[in-house]
Parts: sequence; structure tokens; C-alpha cells
Amino acid sequence: MEKGKVRCVKADVSCVVIIVFNSAAHAVECVSLLDGVNNSRLLGLVHHNNEHAIFIYRHRRMAITGDDVTLDDIIPISYDFSVVEVSSPDEWAVLGADTRVRVTYLAEELELRLPFGSQARLFLSEVNRAWSDACEQYPEVKPKFDWLAKYRKVSKGARSLRKSLPSLTSRSSVMSQSKRSEKSHTDDKQEQKSRGDVLQESQDRARADVRDELIRSGQPVLSNKDQMLGMPQFGLRDNLIKCELLRNEDAYTYIQNYSFFLGTYNVKGQNPKESLGPWLGSISNPPDFYLVGFQELDLSKEAFLFNDTPKEPEWMLAVYKGLHPDAKYALVKLVRLVGIMLVMYVKAEHAAHISEVEAESVGTGVMGRMGNKGAVALRFRFHNSDICVVNSHLAAHTEEFERRNQDFKDICRRMQFGQQDPALPPLTIVKHNVVLWLGDLNYRISDLDVEHVKDLIAKKDFETLYNHDQLKRQMDEEAVFVGFTEGEIDFQPTYKYDTGSDQWDTSEKCRVPAWCDRILWRGKNVKQHRYESHMSLKSSDHKPVSSLLEIGIKMVNEESYKRKFEEIVRHIDRLENDCIPSVSVSQSEFHFKDVKYMQHQVQTVTVCNEGQVPCQFEFIQKLDEPAYCKPWLTANPAKGFLAQGASVDIDLEVFVNRSTAPGLNSGQQQLEDILILHLERGKDYFISITGSYLPSCFGSSLSTLCLLRDPIQDMNLDTIRDLTVKSKSQRSDSEPQEIPKEIWMMVDHLFRYAKKQEDLFQQPGLRTEFQEIRDCLDTGSLDTLPGSNHSVAEALLLFLDALPEPVVPFSFYQRCLDSCSDSSQCRQIISVLPQCHTNVFNYLTAFIQELLKHSAHNRLDINILASVFAGLLLRSPTKQDLAEKRKAKEFFQHFLALSPSDGGMHDELCG
Repeated sequence: MEKGKVRCVKADVSCVVIIVFNSAAHAVECVSLLDGVNNSRLLGLVHHNNEHAIFIYRHRRMAITGDDVTLDDIIPISYDFSVVEVSSPDEWAVLGADTRVRVTYLAEELELRLPFGSQARLFLSEVNRAWSDACEQYPEVKPKFDWLAKYRKVSKGARSLRKSLPSLTSRSSVMSQSKRSEKSHTDDKQEQKSRGDVLQESQDRARADVRDELIRSGQPVLSNKDQMLGMPQFGLRDNLIKCELLRNEDAYTYIQNYSFFLGTYNVKGQNPKESLGPWLGSISNPPDFYLVGFQELDLSKEAFLFNDTPKEPEWMLAVYKGLHPDAKYALVKLVRLVGIMLVMYVKAEHAAHISEVEAESVGTGVMGRMGNKGAVALRFRFHNSDICVVNSHLAAHTEEFERRNQDFKDICRRMQFGQQDPALPPLTIVKHNVVLWLGDLNYRISDLDVEHVKDLIAKKDFETLYNHDQLKRQMDEEAVFVGFTEGEIDFQPTYKYDTGSDQWDTSEKCRVPAWCDRILWRGKNVKQHRYESHMSLKSSDHKPVSSLLEIGIKMVNEESYKRKFEEIVRHIDRLENDCIPSVSVSQSEFHFKDVKYMQHQVQTVTVCNEGQVPCQFEFIQKLDEPAYCKPWLTANPAKGFLAQGASVDIDLEVFVNRSTAPGLNSGQQQLEDILILHLERGKDYFISITGSYLPSCFGSSLSTLCLLRDPIQDMNLDTIRDLTVKSKSQRSDSEPQEIPKEIWMMVDHLFRYAKKQEDLFQQPGLRTEFQEIRDCLDTGSLDTLPGSNHSVAEALLLFLDALPEPVVPFSFYQRCLDSCSDSSQCRQIISVLPQCHTNVFNYLTAFIQELLKHSAHNRLDINILASVFAGLLLRSPTKQDLAEKRKAKEFFQHFLALSPSDGGMHDELCG
């Protein structure tokens, strides 16, 4: 049998489960859920030969493979099926997260609690669509569900989840939420109909255009409107209505103010030793929202390496206890990346008006990915306003303000939230009505010595001090946080104190006090009432900061909305068949010159709607290709809507990364592609993309680089291609180098200048310096590498990460894991690697041993270095799970213990 495809939707649960169905069937959507007895389940919508069924799986807490899940039940989707939401707003507000639905088939019923969020809503829409399709085919095509027989045989718990109903439930699942509420009082009568009446009713309804009826009904209410604007189940007509509704939003919305309490606290890995009430409960009236961010929640290596910490529930409990006692709050969402955590509470009465909650994280630590620095973010829709909240921890140290600027830009660029329609482009931070940014931004006070700063603080001359604040200066220069606002600071710096006191840092470093902990915002209708620190909390070397904001939220006037909705529908009815959409494209050919590894190039094409009606555009994939463009190319936005006379600038972005560089370096692929811009009900436009790529040592194989005596950009592409072929066949006219000269240059630089460097391989470098290092390695233009020690160290890690075949080849990966507890077997495996791979492994191991000799200065140990390098030298051919990470680390640790025979490898190769 052909293995079916599966798409899992991330849900608000403690584990992620992936299932592969061993049949021609495949899952359209998967979502984790809870049933009525609080047992965790996985719910999948499977289709086979135009028939659909819901598969219900029981799974382990940490399910990884198909062996970790057990088929519990199967529910066919036919005209005898329905799914109805049964949650009440009051109940939902108390739960704060879940949605209850009742699934019925014939006379059987199953009640489920689905995690709150767009994934669950999208899953329900797909189920409703499958039911609608089944009804449309009846009675011409009667489902048989023969293909379910073999699955029922292996279902161990089938029917164990259901309870009998006295009669059949009404088939109202594809109706809008407003239709459901209107028809709920008729359910009892419908349940008393005869079997024939029910089937006839299903047949009649199937022949109607259900989706068109929903649009033409003209009976929208607020809850239905929110769903309609976000859900992807409609076609072009409905998207045009959505576009026009959004464009005319001012006609049916008004502003109402709500209070938001924002708090940030760097807790320095401490446990919650004191009440957070003086911080979280410091205002007289309970706020409508709490958005509380922490940094350095856990400083242990386990939290850094495995993103797991027991301190999360401890601080969660401390936050809950510290909330204002005069209101009842519901937990909406928590998101954490290593020690950066953001938690959102809302008054229970507001919970029913929150939708589209999404959480994401971005690491900006070493290699731009590690989570010791970075950000977590939540986005949600409250009534008719979209809000994004970011909690970030940026790079440390006074002189690293440029790195902080880079971290901010990386977070803004990489933080993307999926939309309810997965085909729509993701939302970035700035694509929200209001953005709230808090955290330990780590900007310091410059150009003043510590005593002068303390003297100004004693005089409460915060204005003079603020003029030397790095964040203020960078914002004034529009280098960072452009468009953001920060309230006036009239409190003393929140960093750095001796832990457990209000005394400034008395350690040897004697840090200059600074306003590291900040809260900013972007958007309209935002007013700050309070911005303060809370000196009474002494657990950390930081003081917590809070801001009380009054934010104007867009509310919907239902009568005005109904009138505008009907007006738009009538207008589109008149125009729909009169005109064919037409656009003009500013340019049809683009050439990207001298594209380099990990360096963005962007060109813009402008698309203008010259037709008489709004139009929908989308880049579509070519025949037999998996995506609309090559993996090194992105069009943003890739689809959208254009009102009559409107235009859109589409960024065509070229970016070569570790996955696309190998083919381009070897000459097997070129920067060539053709984009097809498709208009719904219109013609296609073709955009040609070409480019010249400068080959790089990053993304080239070790065996090829060992054959390159000259810098890679001094070689012509044909020569590189020939050497790549020879390296694979292990035949060459010339003697290869023992190790690539590029690795030697980076390691030699670090050996000479960075053996005593603090936090080496833990603190990231600058992006601009990495580009200079890359160019130097690729062109041989300098004898010594430019940039800081941290930038060279990060370049080495990026080089290893980009290797098409890691230092320990993929074919040896499983053998290494199996032998991780036996030192002699580990060394035996390394000895039989291809020669250049063995040389590089031994060379890097010798260098790491040299670093360990200076651990008193560089603060490195075997645990840290093994964790950093094991995942690069011993990469998995697939995604590496937690157990594999631990085994890879254990394998590499065998090579780092110093012995009398060690220590000469580095000197020998350097010579």
C-alpha cells in the first residue's frame, strides 16, 4: 500500500504526535484533543476515494512514532453524521482555552474538548466540509466505507468512548454559528422525524449551495462575523467580501478602552521566593489583561539544551497568586523558549471575545537559533483588534548595542504567525493593530562612569541620565524600534543590584546601573497611565517593571455591520459577472547579481489592479513541482486581494541557506526560476528569475574542499563540478589536503586569540562580521580573519552546520548512537570514517581539548562544549529527538577527556 500523507496542526497540549496511516488514505488535519474524561487523544480527518472518516487515537505523553499511538475509534462521515459546538460563553470563559463539541453518528455520541485556537477551528471547518461533500453525493453515491474494515480489526478501544443517544441528532453542523443558534430550538422536533424524513431532509439540503447560502443569508452576528473573516472555507466571492469589509471597517466599528497590565522581570534563574503581589497587584483597579514576561527563568544547562525546566509551573503559580484579587482571571496562553516566558491572563468575562490565539518563538543566540537569547510572542484577536505581544531578551554587555539592534531586526523578520488559512502568508509582528514589546532589552547607559551615574541617580536627575541611554539614542537614530513609543522614565535603573538587596552591584565587575528592562508599544489609541519599577522585590539582580496601558479596542456595531455587509454583497452581485479581472505587472524579468551564502537580496515587482472589479492573485506551482518557487526564492506576499485601482508591492527575496547551497556550490543547480502569477477567473502572468551565485565554502563538502588548493571563488564552476564528482568517487589526480584550509583558518584564529575568551561558542557574533569572514574564506583576500572572536566562533559553527554531509557521515549516525556508552567502540567508529572526515573530527577534538585547558578563563566545560558540537558533528538525517541528542552528546564526550597522549594534534596540523 502507498503510505498516505499527514499534516499535523500544532495544538495547545504538552506533546506533539505524528501518525502515518499505512493505506491510501491520508489525514487532512490532525489536532490533539481531550475527551470527556480528560484522556488525551489525537483526532485525524482521513479521506479515501472521496469518503471521509474521523480516526481517534490514544497516545502516550511523549509520542514520537506510530508505535506510540493506538487506534481507539473510527467515525465515518456520511449523511448520518454531525458535529455541533456545545460550549457556552460562560463556560468557555471559565476554562479559558477549550471548546466543547458533540460528534454524533447514527444513535451514538462522543463529546470532546478541543484546544482553543485557530487550529481547532480549522479542523472543524474541514470536518464540516467533508460532511457537506458527503451530502452532495447522496443518494447518487452511497458511501460503503469498505476500506475501514482492516482498521476496525486493529481498533482496541472502539466504541469505548461513546454513549448511546435515544435518537438521531439534527444535522446542522455546516450552518453558520448564527444559524445554529436560530435552529437550536427545533432540534427536538427534528429528532422525532422518521428515518425517511431525515434522509430526505439531508438530500434536499445537499442539493442547495450551502456556502453560497451562508454568504447570502445576511444574518451575521459578531461571533459569526469574526469566524467568517478568518476562516478559509469560502471561495473568491467570499474573499472579496472579506476584503471589502476590512476596507470599510470604520463604518461599523467604534472604539472602547480596556486596561492592559504589562510586566517584565529578569529573575536570574531564581525560584519564586517572595510574593509577586507588590508587582502584579500594584494598581487599585483590576486590569482587563495581564501580559507578564520573564527572562532567565532557568539558567541550567538542561534548560538551555533541552528547553525543559521545572521552574515554569513554580513561576506560573506565583503569577496566579499575584494577580489582582478583585477579579476572576482565565489563563489564555503560555509560551516559553528556554528561560524566556510570556503568560497571558484575561478577565473571565472577556475570554469569549478572544480568538485566533497563536504563539511563536525565535532564538537569536549562537548561530541565530539557540534560545538563550531571543523572543517569545503571542498574537490574538480581541473583538475586532489584532494585538501582538513580544517578550524578548537581547544580547548583553554595554558595547554590544549593535548586536541588540540586530537581535531586534532578526526577531521582527523571523517571528511569523500562521493564519487560519494555511495558504495565506504568515503574519509578522508589525501586521497588527497594536504591538506591545517588553523584556530585558539589555540597552545600557554609555559614556558615563559608574560613580557619575550613581550620583545622577541619587539626585533623581533621570533626564540627564536618559540622554545617555543606548535605546533612546538608537531610537532617535531610527536604527531600532522604529514607530514604537516608550513612556517617560521617572524611576531609577533596574539593573544591576546585589541579589537580595537594593544595593548596587558590588562585585568585581561593578556594573554601571542601567534601564535594561523596558516596555514599549506601537499602534493607535494607546495611552500609558503608569510606568514604574518595583523595588520591594529583591530575589534577582534586576527589579521588575510594569506598565499600565489603556488601549482602544475596535468593537463591532452589529446593526451597522449588517447594513454594510448587505451593501457589499449587493454591490458584488452587480459586478460579479460584468468584468474579468486584469492587472499590470511592473517588470517580468529579474536578475540577482553576485548572490552570496546567507545574504539577502530583494527586488520588488508591483502589481496593479487595472480592472473594474477587485481581484484575487496567487503564485501557483508549476506542473510536477512541489511549490510555486525554488527553495532559495520567496515572494511576499504570495497571494492576496487587490481592490479596484489598488496596487501591491511584492518582494522577491533570494536567500541561499544550508539546504540550498550544496547544489549551487557544486554547479548542479542554478539560480533560475519562473513564477506564475495567477488571477482567479483571469489569466496567468509569468515572471522570470535569474541570478549569478558566488560559490562558497559554506555548504560545500569536506572531501571537495580538501581538493581545493585555491579559494573557492578563484575556481571556475566547471572545475568545482569536476572536483565534486571526483570527491564522491574518491579518485583524484592530486593529493588532497588533510583538512579543508577554511577550517584551519577559523580554528587557528581561535587557537591564537580566543583560548581565554569568555563565553566562546555561547555568545553570538555580528551578522556583518560573519559576512566579512565568509568573504575572506571564499576569496582568500586576507591572511587573517576579520571580526571578533565570537563572530569567528559562530562562523565555525555555521560552517559545520552547513556541511551537506556532517563530519560524522549520516551512514554512521545510528552506529554512533548505539555505541555511545562504550568509549572504545566510539573511537573505533571514528577511525573508519573517510580519511578527511576522521582528520577533521580529530582536529576539532584537539582544539576543544585546548579550550578546556583554559576553562578557568573561558568558563567552558566538557558539558557545554559537548552539547554545542555534538549536534553539529553528529547530525541526524532526520529531526533529532531528545533521546538522540543525549546519546550524541554522550558519544562526543568520550573524546574530550584529556590524556597524556593528547594535545599534539592541533600543533601538528597548524604547523
